[in-house]
Amino acid sequence: QVQLVESGGGLVQPGGSLGLSCAASGLTFSSYAMGWFRQVPGKEREFVAALSKIGGITYYADSVKGRFTISRDNAKNTVYLQMNSLKPEDTAVYYCAGRKDNIPVVTSSEGYPYWGQGTQVTVSS
Repeated sequence: QVQLVESGGGLVQPGGSLGLSCAASGLTFSSYAMGWFRQVPGKEREFVAALSKIGGITYYADSVKGRFTISRDNAKNTVYLQMNSLKPEDTAVYYCAGRKDNIPVVTSSEGYPYWGQGTQVTVSS
């Protein structure tokens, strides 16, 4: 079955950087478009970034544009989220998600049938 496993979360000071990884198994990774979402308690899951199957098309939430970079390595079945200039409001559980259809990027969480378990990112001094 499809499995997505995030790693790389942790505690970082404001202005710092953190890189997240999401390792995929049980699927032909290059056939899946991928996304990153985040969620804080009491709020809906929020779109962060999305990436097409081959990686040629990316899309970012306005709140992270210019600070976060989504990328993928299809040879390693892994999608990444590099987060720079982190702010306290970036604190959340970050989830990777996958979908297998022909739409290059999707920003709605309802469009993703496959999810990882999440990794906590805390931005605090």
